[in-house]
Amino acid sequence: MTTSRGARLVRQVGAGVGEAVLATVVAVVVVAVGLVAFSLVEWPAFNSSNVVRALTTVGQVGAAALIAGSIALLRLRRSRWPAKLLSWAGVSAFVTVTLGMPLAATKLYLFGISVDQEFRTEYLTRLTDSAALRDMTYADLPPFYPAGWFWVGGRVANVLGMDGWEVFKPYAIGSIAVAAVVSLVLWTQLIRADWAVGVTSAVTAVAVTYAAPEAYGAVIAILLPPVLVMAWGALYRPAEITGRTADAGEERTAGGWGAVLGTGLFLGLAAACYTLYFAFAVFTVVLMAVVAAGLGLRLRYAARTPRRVAVHTGESHAPVGSAGRAVGAPLLRLIVMGVIAALIALPVFLPFLARMLERPKFQSGGAFHYLPEAGSELPFPMAHFSLLGALCLIGTIWLVMRASSSRRAQSLGLGVVAVYLWSLLSMLATAAGSTLLSFRLEPVLLVLLAAAGGFGFVEGARAVYQALNEPARFRWVAIVLATVGALAYCQDIPHVLAPEITTAYTDTDGDGRRADQRDPSAVRHYHNIDDALRARTGREPSETVLLTGDTTFLAYYPYFGFQGMTSHYANPLADYADRSAAIEQWSEENTPDELLDALAAVPWRAPDAFLFRRSGDEYTLRMAADVYPNDPNVRRYTVAFPAKLFDDPRFTVTDIGPFTLVVVNR
Repeated sequence: MTTSRGARLVRQVGAGVGEAVLATVVAVVVVAVGLVAFSLVEWPAFNSSNVVRALTTVGQVGAAALIAGSIALLRLRRSRWPAKLLSWAGVSAFVTVTLGMPLAATKLYLFGISVDQEFRTEYLTRLTDSAALRDMTYADLPPFYPAGWFWVGGRVANVLGMDGWEVFKPYAIGSIAVAAVVSLVLWTQLIRADWAVGVTSAVTAVAVTYAAPEAYGAVIAILLPPVLVMAWGALYRPAEITGRTADAGEERTAGGWGAVLGTGLFLGLAAACYTLYFAFAVFTVVLMAVVAAGLGLRLRYAARTPRRVAVHTGESHAPVGSAGRAVGAPLLRLIVMGVIAALIALPVFLPFLARMLERPKFQSGGAFHYLPEAGSELPFPMAHFSLLGALCLIGTIWLVMRASSSRRAQSLGLGVVAVYLWSLLSMLATAAGSTLLSFRLEPVLLVLLAAAGGFGFVEGARAVYQALNEPARFRWVAIVLATVGALAYCQDIPHVLAPEITTAYTDTDGDGRRADQRDPSAVRHYHNIDDALRARTGREPSETVLLTGDTTFLAYYPYFGFQGMTSHYANPLADYADRSAAIEQWSEENTPDELLDALAAVPWRAPDAFLFRRSGDEYTLRMAADVYPNDPNVRRYTVAFPAKLFDDPRFTVTDIGPFTLVVVNR
């Protein structure tokens, strides 16, 4: 890389990073002000009143006005920085009001502490308690699931002085808003600024609708479309293959190395946050590199004659690059991306990898043992009769029509193709007793088609405008149609998310309250259980291992669990099946002495306490077993311990509500 190109790379990256930092500050301020303002009023519950729905719509219209104002300023080429600030504020305000207002009367995020949100909250609680990389459930094990998003959330909770479960909602909303404005900054570096605002708004709206419950996944999904455009620009560079002299515009770039750096940084971020999306992103980028090499070879051979040179490069007598260069250039850039990603992700994965090498026994595959109906079919959102279906259909048409002439269409199209290839591979993997969880890529497919649909609408409207001999009022027609469609879609988002929002109101939070003002569940006793555990053991939660079937307790308090909620979220190093067998064996012991001997004999750190449910003369644990390929893939069953096993001075038994707490006196 020449000195001048290196200087351009530094300027390019520096300018982009500077804007991204400023955009992040704006987003954080908007989210903080919005959520604090929402919390100052006693709102009715979302599931029992339409008040918050109405105010959400008003807020969305206000956010849309900010976005429209920024687009207008950008098209007029006036007030460049005010336009950028307006766009950042508008996009982050949209995320804040669309997610924050419906959840204003609850401290819980979408899905509350139910289903998968339980283990996510448990992970955030663990990394709020300590910055050390530790497994969400098991003592003395490094984490298997990427800790990046949760680790940052833990630091946010520490700064704000909040518990992990309580910071989940504001942190999730804030991280999605930050991802949206950073995505906008990326798009602005790649395409016209006014188009960037429109496309980012479309992608963000779709991601909020279908990816927001999995907030760390939404962060990656929002960033993926511009990153794929950037990655394609780095991997496929026809001018370098043919040896053509760069034009004035290309001379001002860093020869694609800025895009290499940006793609590597994104892959590292994805690896640190979400393994599945990271694997898919790598799969897509590798596919791009293969296609780029193939196109490079085709272009090289086509450039052998002056006539073909003119067709492919726009000039005659262009020098022809070697076949090695056509293949080696994308390969080199791919390797550099991989090195950058590895350097970022290694601190997150190194503890687990080191421990894995120490242990000969490694149970894997459970995380992939899930095949819902959505995972057994190819998704075709463009065939659905809805506003989103129409946008996806426009995007599909645009991808096909512009496949040979638009680098944006090529990159987004390759991303869409990668989703379908991944889905087919996932279905094929069922023959080997596993899956690739392709159903979780549906939000990715939607954001890619939404981005393509945004480009397709703009270019299609321009084509119709020209075909109709440029009627004076046509532009206003296009603006009105886009506005009506956007507002109609956005105000429907709370309806789409209604089950997730309702669960946030019906679940009992860590303060023992239900936001819908109905009687709380047994979770209201958790605070007393925590007090009793601290008093009986004399230790902090992070120094205590607890065996319980009520694993939601671990989501609120940072105790280590002896067994996780299901094998699908258990650390492969934890010996989930063997632990379950040991628990069942303990329940069959006849005397306290036999039970204590069995506890001492296990190869893992034994429980310091048990949290049971009472059932007559027995104490019960609710447990889970993997029954894939069945759907549902989890079988729930109960293990009952005779109460007489704990009738001994070496145990302290305390009844708290419907629970029985047994502490081992050591």
